[in-house]
Amino acid sequence: MSPKKDTQKSAKSTTVNNKKFKGFTDEERAAMKARAQELVAEARAKKNKAGGESDVLAAIAAMPEPDRAMAKRLHAIIKASAPGIWPKTWYGMPAYAKDGKVVCFFQSAHKFKSRYATFGFSDTANLDEGAMWPTSFALKKLTAAEEAKIVALVKKAVS
Repeated sequence: MSPKKDTQKSAKSTTVNNKKFKGFTDEERAAMKARAQELVAEARAKKNKAGGESDVLAAIAAMPEPDRAMAKRLHAIIKASAPGIWPKTWYGMPAYAKDGKVVCFFQSAHKFKSRYATFGFSDTANLDEGAMWPTSFALKKLTAAEEAKIVALVKKAVS
């Protein structure tokens, strides 16, 4: 006699938490579409850095206040602090890349329905400090003290 084979359900009948998948939300579809457009723009920007800057400026212009004011000021600070990196959009938000890889980015509080905006760094940023270091910072407003910290962090990140 042969042992009974275990039967498997097909992947189509599998559900998560007994709920059927109903598709992506409008926000998820918009994010995917924006990312696809960014990839096309990124390829264009590799040939023309001015194209990346115009994409970033358009993303900033679309932000509501106070995020717009902070993003404009960050853009100026980053360009002055690290002239070797170039602007591009990353998931619809302003970002700054070196050798084609994002080093730092700004996330609007409004887009992510958060109580604060975020200024962050990717793993390509040279911020390593021991076994643990911060990679993103909450921003409610930019004062001279925050601007000085950002200048120092950006310079270190691209060093």
